Amino acid sequence: MAQSTAPFSRFEWMIAWRYLRARKAEGGVSTMTWISLIGITLAVAALIITLAVRTGFRDEFVDTILGANAHVTVYSQTYVTETGATARTIPDFQAWADRIATVPGVTRAAPLIKGQVMANKVQTNVGVEVFGIAYEDLLTIPRVAEPEAAVGDIRNFNDGIAIGSGVAQALGVTVGDKIKIISPNGVKTAFGTSPRVNAYDVTYIFTAGRWDIDRTRVYLPFAEAQSFFNREGVADEIEVMVADPEGIDKLLMPIMQTASPLATVWTWRDRSGAFLRALDMEDNVMFIILSILVLIASMNIISGLIMLVKNKGRDIGILRTMGLTEGSVLRVFFLCGSMTGLVGTIAGVALGCLFAVYIDQIFSLVNYLSGGGVWDPSIRGIYRLPAKLELWDVVSAVSLSLSLSFIVTIFPARRAARMNPVEALRYE
Repeated sequence: MAQSTAPFSRFEWMIAWRYLRARKAEGGVSTMTWISLIGITLAVAALIITLAVRTGFRDEFVDTILGANAHVTVYSQTYVTETGATARTIPDFQAWADRIATVPGVTRAAPLIKGQVMANKVQTNVGVEVFGIAYEDLLTIPRVAEPEAAVGDIRNFNDGIAIGSGVAQALGVTVGDKIKIISPNGVKTAFGTSPRVNAYDVTYIFTAGRWDIDRTRVYLPFAEAQSFFNREGVADEIEVMVADPEGIDKLLMPIMQTASPLATVWTWRDRSGAFLRALDMEDNVMFIILSILVLIASMNIISGLIMLVKNKGRDIGILRTMGLTEGSVLRVFFLCGSMTGLVGTIAGVALGCLFAVYIDQIFSLVNYLSGGGVWDPSIRGIYRLPAKLELWDVVSAVSLSLSLSFIVTIFPARRAARMNPVEALRYE
């Protein structure tokens, strides 16, 4: 009667290693092993790269939203003025801002003037959105005060106008040049409303990192914006920044209650929530698709092991007659398959992590070889393809690959263990 041995004994590892190092005469087995190894490597690498790009894209997108826009915008509901007209401006804007700033979790509350106008330089016109803001409040906007790139000095903001790099490129201007701001809602005269045109020196050009912001955003000093847009003594809204933008929902009621009974709010989630939900859905679908890719790569292990079992039938019969148990045979072939999955997973993790770390250089090379234009920021919103490695993403990819590799290995290993030694040696 065969005597049982300790699981995964040294001789089992030795036999499995010898089987994986197939002789030239059994080159088919070695070829299938290499195919399985390469397949798992590429599948795991693709999964890690996709997860890293997904995480990096979402973080970059959210960071540019939170770094250049209000986390919460506070408006006034429509009310009737003393003259009988309706309005939504905020007359006591500074009082609103001071009260909102006292709410725990709020880091800044700044009055704002907003308007859409035409920017002009010689024969070039560009539609822009003007933000009238105080200099000290402008300094608290991360993507403007500390942008990816800047020309000029933000300390000269009160002497002119600050514009996005996309606006500057479209108009062909740089720091020190003058541009005209044209508003159709200008001076009211007996013959109607005439457009208002003012010229300003460009004192600061910033690159916030979002194409739509850099292409349309212009900042004016608050008092100048009040005068230009006929908003003397009022503000259009209060721009609010908070310490925890992800937890903005719990601050909405305190902000409205503290500001005024007429206050209403609009959050960054309201502005971009649909896009972020679409990203989350796409992330889940991509993970499922790539998981299937890993499964397909793991299935190659079955083909390799079936060929190995067929080629090693005589060896199995001899080992069984010498006293090797079914459990030992199962473990030998399980080690053959699982080692392929393990090595392929390790290689895939290394390849995927290296790709994610050097994605900028790789992408630059691809862009150069293709003649440029691979990444269109006007469509993507951001200027580059970001990647961010997260430990959980790597762990999930490794767990998935190893689990599938171990599971698919069991079936051919059981077939080898149940092989009848008499049948295996009958024709030898």
